[in-house]
Amino acid sequence: MGIATGGVVPEGADAVIPIEYVAEHGNEVEIGGDVKSGAHVRPRGGDIDAGEVVAEAGSVLTPARLGALAAAGIPEVRCTRRPGASVLATGTELRRPGEKLAAGEIYEANGLILSAQLAAAGAAVERIPAVGDDEAALRAALEEALQADVVVTSGGVSVGPHDLVRRVEAELGVQEVFWRVAVKPGKPIAFGIRRGTLVFGLPGNPVSALVGFELFVKPAIRALQGVSEPLPRFERGRLVGARRQNPGRDELARARLGWSEEGAVLEPLGGQESHMIARSAGADALVLVPRGEGVLADGAPVGYLRLD
Repeated sequence: MGIATGGVVPEGADAVIPIEYVAEHGNEVEIGGDVKSGAHVRPRGGDIDAGEVVAEAGSVLTPARLGALAAAGIPEVRCTRRPGASVLATGTELRRPGEKLAAGEIYEANGLILSAQLAAAGAAVERIPAVGDDEAALRAALEEALQADVVVTSGGVSVGPHDLVRRVEAELGVQEVFWRVAVKPGKPIAFGIRRGTLVFGLPGNPVSALVGFELFVKPAIRALQGVSEPLPRFERGRLVGARRQNPGRDELARARLGWSEEGAVLEPLGGQESHMIARSAGADALVLVPRGEGVLADGAPVGYLRLD
């Protein structure tokens, strides 16, 4: 008896033979080889048993997980909403890509970098136009940004005369939780809270902003969405080439991820300065070089964080 793919197995049958293994001769068929009971039959409940969990609380609804829910006949699930995030780059020297640069000016890249990172992490992003080192303009931009669940600024958080962000935020009611971290790049990172809004101040150098986001902002975005394990997940690999340690700060070196018979291998890129975003674009991992007085030898075991 013929049966279409996905059809109900006829009463009394216990196996299905693919048509490509059958030769038809009029009203008869010739079957090549033995046929075992249950061949090409998918039993009811073969994928998952009744009462089993299809999607646990805190799990991300990936395409496969959405398909599993639909296949189980579940029409809807309760989700957390996407957190709203405002991005604000600061600095009088910043110009939009495509504009003509004067002496001392640079193209503004951090707003785009951070917006892309936030969107990839699941946030609904509002990118506020960059502002110069002017208190009134900065205050107005921050007042707008603080309406979001998360605020991410770049620049203006160090100790120079034009670093106004932390002071203006304090005047607007942001309670600073910490400022400066023992991490390279990204030492002057700041974090504060105003009512229910999380406020992150990242450095102006683009690599510092990128790394600071991965270590501090991304886990917060994931936690706001209810992800069960929001913290950065460091995997284990081996270092390619020796790497000197920094005595006072943990370093996150941009690296290329490769594979050998023994597992992951990490080759740090040339040019690790915090302004070298073009060179960092070739990295697909951050290698953790713990603070210390010595040198990590070629082949030393290291932790690394994938850059998606």
